[in-house]
Amino acid sequence: MTVRTVAMLTAGGLAPCLSSAVGGLIERYSEVAPDVRIIAYLGGYAGLLRGEWVEVTPEVRENAHLLHLRGGSPIGNSRVKLTNVADCVKRGLVQEGQDPLHVAAEQLTKDGVDVLHTIGGDDTNTTAADLAAYLHENDYELTVVGLPKTIDNDVVPIRQSLGAWTAAEQGSIYAQNIIAEHSSNPRMLIVHEVMGRNCGWLTAETARRYHAWVAEQQFVEGFGNDPRCWDVHAVFVPEEHIDIAAEAERLKAIMDEIGCVNIFLSEGAGVAEVVEELKAAGQEVPVDPFGHVQLDKVNPGAWFAKQFGAKLQAEKTMVQKSGYFSRSAAANDEDLALIAQCTSLAVDSALAGVSGVVGHDEEQGDTLRAIEFPRIQGHKKFDVTVPWFRELKESLGQA
Repeated sequence: MTVRTVAMLTAGGLAPCLSSAVGGLIERYSEVAPDVRIIAYLGGYAGLLRGEWVEVTPEVRENAHLLHLRGGSPIGNSRVKLTNVADCVKRGLVQEGQDPLHVAAEQLTKDGVDVLHTIGGDDTNTTAADLAAYLHENDYELTVVGLPKTIDNDVVPIRQSLGAWTAAEQGSIYAQNIIAEHSSNPRMLIVHEVMGRNCGWLTAETARRYHAWVAEQQFVEGFGNDPRCWDVHAVFVPEEHIDIAAEAERLKAIMDEIGCVNIFLSEGAGVAEVVEELKAAGQEVPVDPFGHVQLDKVNPGAWFAKQFGAKLQAEKTMVQKSGYFSRSAAANDEDLALIAQCTSLAVDSALAGVSGVVGHDEEQGDTLRAIEFPRIQGHKKFDVTVPWFRELKESLGQA
């Protein structure tokens, strides 16, 4: 097919790859197909439905490399599910009686778009899959190529999502300051809540990087500068059952000995228990347009802090959340290399008319390819049996 106009959008929550991925796509098209027109829909799928877009000018192409230095998204995000008609109507994105998929397809046709690049997580790309299927069934000629963005690293069957490595690194940096708070009060409990709805990879990788950082530092141990006070003492992820009574007994012994306890907690750990408690109290459980429990509103970190705070006889309890700090960072060198690989193939796939989500396919020998949309799923579980995680927990004394 002849590609004349390419559109892109970023959607869902932020991740440390969006700005760089946009820049990478612009750079790659400018290199291999400089005559292709590029536009960007503003605010994700909301901008697509509203027909709000900007054109990539020659000046933007010339300065696209600067986008690798920034976090966030230069073209804005939103959480919109095109098959959730009621939500789209409620938000004024479509009129009553309109099908958002049809509105999106018509807008793409009106704008003369031959290729759409979607940069987002599992919700973004499953929405892209819905759109691609609708386009195919209704004879719209359009190639849709997605890029996997999620700091949770939870997209099936993709080995590594863009931005996840950076988010873990930034979570460790966040903890390096926050855990100094252990010295602000006797018997101090710090809960570091890390993003991760159904996947504990980010919490585990953040804890691994932070634990390694502690091991590299020098401390004045004879002057109240005990490295044990700086270290992480427990890591809780959604994939493992948390025996609160047993862990509280273990952690209380640590509290009694050194006067503080530091927990790294995935925000998705124990959500079922929190939701059950809310329902029992007759409270409404808030959900987003995709039907997910809104974790920032049910606040699992506070719930766990309450449970452990009492059992550890903590004098002061602090819950600190690194998610927004981590996800808004600029991509690190690890992610920049991965983004370069993926954006390059995304453009090549688009020019060849091959739709899919670009990533290393775990079900096909980790080959970097455009993975078929019907195979894309969210909520990939973190494998808690991987050696590095078992070694981490053993080094923390956590069974």
